[in-house]
Amino acid sequence: MRLFLSSYRFGAHQQRLLELTGAPGPVAVIANACDAWPSAWQSAVTSDLVPLRRLGFQPEVLDLREYIGRPAEVEQRLRDYPMVWVRGGNTFVLRAQFARSGADLALTKLLAEDALVYAGYSAGACVMTPDLHGIEAMDDPAEVRTACGVEPRWDGLGLVDHRIVPHLDSPTDPQGLSRKLVRDYVADGVLHWALTDDHVVVVDGDRTTILT
Repeated sequence: MRLFLSSYRFGAHQQRLLELTGAPGPVAVIANACDAWPSAWQSAVTSDLVPLRRLGFQPEVLDLREYIGRPAEVEQRLRDYPMVWVRGGNTFVLRAQFARSGADLALTKLLAEDALVYAGYSAGACVMTPDLHGIEAMDDPAEVRTACGVEPRWDGLGLVDHRIVPHLDSPTDPQGLSRKLVRDYVADGVLHWALTDDHVVVVDGDRTTILT
């Protein structure tokens, strides 16, 4: 299993991503964490396509809304790519769209086969954790009903054993919500990784490394 989980895009470790993937090739860009924000969706996607192209990748948008209730098809589509890139947004909305399309089961299967690299930041990283409790302090679960018409889920994919707090001390978090969440997790004895926008969690086979 190969995972590249960051707070913001490549963090300070884009070279490590290239080492995980080998030569850059096609990449499926999943932006469904932004589905509750239709007016910002396209600009959010574009903002990720440009840096991926600069690294030599050939990004293609894979919209999970086109695969709702079609799990076999989304798995087959994901098999076309050596890497998926899952951007930030609302973690609960992303989790819902993973479940509605079957991408959660497909990605778990493909990662177990080592068929692709999963690179995700912010919501795209948080969704891989055991559960999403605490993230409601940063992301609004109510947006799931608006965007997806279903109730929010609180389980993550469980492919890492720590929760993730992104954007620690970041200019994108002027209210200090990430720092407060870290304090809550520490007080409750919750295993977690607190990531600044430079940090990356890399899982490569049976080895997990925190890059600072």
